[in-house]
Amino acid sequence: APGQAEMYAGLQELGVANGEDLKETLTNCTEPLKAIEQFQTENGVLLPSLQYALPFLDLHGTPRLEFHQSVFDELREKLLERVSAIALEGKVEERYKKLEDLLEKSFSLVKMPSIQPVVMCVMKHLPKVPEKKLKLVMADKDLYKACAVEVKRQIWQDNQALFGDEVSPLLKQYILEKENILFSNDISFLQNFFSPSPKTRRQGEVVQKLTQMIGKNVKLYDMVLQFLRTLFLRTRNVHYCTLRAELLMSLHDLEISDICTVDPCHKFTWCLDACIREKFVDNKRARELQGFLDGVKKGQEQVLGDLSMILCDPFAINTLALSTIRHLQDLVGQDTLPRESPDLLLLLRMLSLGQGAWDMIDSQVFKEPKMEAELITRFLPLLMSFVVDDHTFTVDQKLPSEEKGPIPYPSTIPEAFTKFLQENRIACEIGLYYILHITKQRNKNAFLRLLPALVETFSDLAFSDIFLHLLTGNLTLLSDEFALEEFCTSLFDGFFLTACSRKENVHRHVLRLLLHLHHKVAPAKLESLQKALEPSKQSGEAVKELYNQLSEKLELRKPSPAEVTETPSMELPLPTVPTPASR
Repeated sequence: APGQAEMYAGLQELGVANGEDLKETLTNCTEPLKAIEQFQTENGVLLPSLQYALPFLDLHGTPRLEFHQSVFDELREKLLERVSAIALEGKVEERYKKLEDLLEKSFSLVKMPSIQPVVMCVMKHLPKVPEKKLKLVMADKDLYKACAVEVKRQIWQDNQALFGDEVSPLLKQYILEKENILFSNDISFLQNFFSPSPKTRRQGEVVQKLTQMIGKNVKLYDMVLQFLRTLFLRTRNVHYCTLRAELLMSLHDLEISDICTVDPCHKFTWCLDACIREKFVDNKRARELQGFLDGVKKGQEQVLGDLSMILCDPFAINTLALSTIRHLQDLVGQDTLPRESPDLLLLLRMLSLGQGAWDMIDSQVFKEPKMEAELITRFLPLLMSFVVDDHTFTVDQKLPSEEKGPIPYPSTIPEAFTKFLQENRIACEIGLYYILHITKQRNKNAFLRLLPALVETFSDLAFSDIFLHLLTGNLTLLSDEFALEEFCTSLFDGFFLTACSRKENVHRHVLRLLLHLHHKVAPAKLESLQKALEPSKQSGEAVKELYNQLSEKLELRKPSPAEVTETPSMELPLPTVPTPASR
């Protein structure tokens, strides 16, 4: 049987008798019992004292197999311990010479299940397993599966395709995990996509597995980075940029200097990681980051491609954008213009580099994108004027009103603002973060004023998953406004529904929001929204599932026909009780 053959694989080559030999002996002999006894004597454990102990075990009904198995297991454990010890003792050349000799002697038994762990242990401790042995392991699926990651690394470093096959499912899993968070049914302004700290994120399964697969192997690290660049180019999916930074910082946590010292982005990423942890770029770190960017030497511009990918990580963009909004508010208080603030200009420079990552890696032209002067001289002052409008309105409300009556909140948007959001990527990103900021402040007036500008934005950024995930979370702070017709019409008809039919992700985010806030929406509006949001035949499973969940919730809210008919009869006696109104 094939199983039997596996059990004894390789014994014959070493001149050790196996099951087949016993079979042959018994087939060709005249006295089987004598033959068995002789076979036992020749192949048993050669200890004189055992001759008396074994019959004693027989009296206790302990099978010989059980005895030999326990001796074998004990010896194997001792051998495994010894191999691990050899790997640490004596001079380097000597210890590896011993292990190589041991591998040479034992490798023919590698397919024998009981001996396999020892052979695998010897290979694991060898920094360079002979090429021939690696090829044999690689060619056999079961052996490849059984060998330690230390051995696999040696195989992978010369087989990019095989390594790619191992890494690919992990990268798919990573992207899926990110998308699941963005589309999670738990909507909250307290807990969102950006809540986990960088250190917590690096403990994720995929990052940990990749870190382990790479070990200290620079060649494998470079391969993973190449995979991430290629996938980022192919899909434009920014989560690959997050993984690029997380992987480097995971190796940093483990102090793998073999890799960290050769990655030119290491110190920059380390500094930026601290900013992401604080969700703010302070002055000291701003100087450090600027030093790295200014320090890119002639002939080394290619590093900008890697730095731009680190800055394109949504967690980096989020930190830079939040810091920009905070700086703009400070500038309003200081009566200072954006162009006079070096810290603000640095934030814009990094945002620009991050947002230009795809174009830079695609074109292979490694130079910093040119900053448009109008962004600084026109767009940012415009945002500051919105902050001033809010302050003015708040002060006006507090002043004693004379005959003139209350001053209305400004309702028009300057045309330039809408144009910037449509044509300038950095302006659009900052504009969207400003809208998230006013929503978080529960500033309904400012939100309704600027919302129409979101219908058409640069590259449809206002309908991207990250923005909608944050917006839906912040809108829970304005939950009481959902009872008002005007608010719902502006938000749903004026914004969300303009894109639902052409963008499935928007459809999903609206349904997520309604699942959370449906009880706050006026019934008539809710009914029309339910009709408008009905999935089409082309809709994906996720949309249909969310819609069904919403329909079930709304069904539960409707009073049952029985209740409707019973209610009046229960109320009939009430008018007979004298009430103040009927006297």
